[in-house]
Amino acid sequence: MSGGHGHHIGAPEKGSSEVRVVAMSNDPVRLSFLMALLADAGIRAVLLDAHMSAVEGSIGAIPRRLMVADEDEARARQVLRDSGEA
Repeated sequence: MSGGHGHHIGAPEKGSSEVRVVAMSNDPVRLSFLMALLADAGIRAVLLDAHMSAVEGSIGAIPRRLMVADEDEARARQVLRDSGEA
């Protein structure tokens, strides 16, 4: 990797200054489905708080957040609406 900068899994792409929440859920199957919908539409999504269940004791108190780049938010929300998931 050039410039000595490492790539972090789940990090926003270069040029993406902000990310936005497009869905929140404690259901890992639903979140996986939503990520697949977005990926099929060419929208890169990142799941945050996925490992919080280890911290919270699997009680589901902290919902996982599905994030997209700011510039993809409107299109991502439309994809989710069109699929009946918004």
